Parts: sequence; structure tokens; C-alpha cells
Amino acid sequence: MERHNNSQRMERITSRQNAIVKRFRDLARTTRASGHGEQTSHAGHATDVLLDGEHLVQEALACGIKVDVAAVSERQLANVLSPIARIAHDIKTRGGRVVTVGEPVLAAMSPVQHPSGVVAIARARPADVGVVMSAPSDLPVVLVLAGVQDPGNVGAIVRAAAAFGAAGVIVTEGSANPFSWKALRGAMGATFRIPIAARATFPAVIASAQEHHVRLVAAAPRGGTPLPQLDLTRRLAIVFGGEGAGLSPRTLTAVHATVTIPMHEPVESLNVAVAAALILYEASRQRTS
Repeated sequence: MERHNNSQRMERITSRQNAIVKRFRDLARTTRASGHGEQTSHAGHATDVLLDGEHLVQEALACGIKVDVAAVSERQLANVLSPIARIAHDIKTRGGRVVTVGEPVLAAMSPVQHPSGVVAIARARPADVGVVMSAPSDLPVVLVLAGVQDPGNVGAIVRAAAAFGAAGVIVTEGSANPFSWKALRGAMGATFRIPIAARATFPAVIASAQEHHVRLVAAAPRGGTPLPQLDLTRRLAIVFGGEGAGLSPRTLTAVHATVTIPMHEPVESLNVAVAAALILYEASRQRTS
């Protein structure tokens, strides 16, 4: 590693075999909330998260998230008026480490095909299930993701939860890791704005719901209370199943009720992120009408 010969005196990485590059690449493989060989996110313990792109890094900084190390494009850093230059300055000011890299090294560190010019590793702290269940909110609705395996869907649900003021999101084992880079990218920074619990067990969700007097309601494609008829102004936890299998019979027996979004035939179901957004919108509408 050598020094970047400019006024900012930043470190420069020229080899894709560098240990920092490997650290970025290892994080890029993390997608599920549980699994072999992957970093997991435990409540109360800070975990490394991979942030790709200007917007996500800026959102993390705006929310007070500690950026441990960031790699920035030499080419873009040369323009002192560029957003990349300002981001690099902010990270260094807050005690983070910034390294400069050429395009081939940046491509090795970034999980996306066309890197935007900055990729960073930050420290995020997942919430405890009880914290999410008891979180104060203008919209007393908690979302529980049970077996939602697509990280893009998990991220989109987190984004919708933040957009509509939900109390928080609980992600159970078997779902995609909400702190993986794909989920973070899908959430567009919303992960840092509301309480998110990861790697929860469903029995822990049930126990916490009972303790905090939260009613469990499962989203079902058919047979449930029609969405407009469900009282969403009280504290509820809405449970969403996986994209294909949905909720297991065991999970359905543990909830108090089911809710169904009315649809025209022959459509029988919606994308899980779309369904979550519609339910959150209806909850917000009921609270403000």
C-alpha cells in the first residue's frame, strides 16, 4: 500500500489481493439472515455492513452510522467538487479510513457490475425483537418477515416501512439478511431510520407480541379479513411469508387473524413487497382519516 500523493494524503490500494479488498468481497457474499460461512446480525451487537454507492453512504452518514473504511475512485476524487470528494472528506472527519483505488480494484471491491465511485464498510446495530415490538410510532404496525428470501424484497419492505412510519421490521431466520448489501441497496438507507431485528425466531416473535400486547395478523392471499375492514389503528404485527411457499400451517395457527388484499381475478397473489406497501398505506390512511 502506498500514499496517494495529493493534499488529502489518502492511502492508495493498487492490488486486488489486498486484505481490505478481501474484506469487501467477503461482505458482498452475505445475503441471508442465517447460514454457513456468513456473518450474522445479532441483536445488540454491531455488525459490518457493505454500502455501495453515493446515496447509501450519504444516508448512513446522515443517520450517524459509523463508517469504518471507504474505497473511493481516484478518477472521481480528482474533482474536488464531486460528491465523492465530499463523502471522503466527511468520512475522514468522523474518524473513518479512506483509501483510493483505480477502476479495476474498485470493481473487485464493489458488489455491483458498474460501481458508482464509492463503496464502504460501516457498523450497524440490529435491534432486539422486544425493542421493535415496543417501539413508539405514529403507526403502531410492526412487520414480521418469515421466510422472505429475496434480499431485494426485504429491502423494499424496509423502505416502505420507513416511508409509512411503521414501528419497525422483524426478520426471522430463513429470510434474507436485512443488513446484506442487496437488502440495504433496496432499502435506500431506510434500514438506518427504523428499528430492524434480524435472525429472530418465530417463537421469540410470539413471546414478545404477547408481552407487549401486540396482535399477530398474517397476510394471506385469500380467506382473510379484507384489508379495508381490518382495524389497523391498534398495535399489530403483520406477518408475511416467503415469495413461493407463503406462511407455514404452524405459523398460521399461531396468529390471531389473517388479512387479505382484495384483487380481481385471475390474479391470486401479489409480490410480498407490494403487499406490505399496500397494507402499510391502508394503515396510514386509517390513522389519518
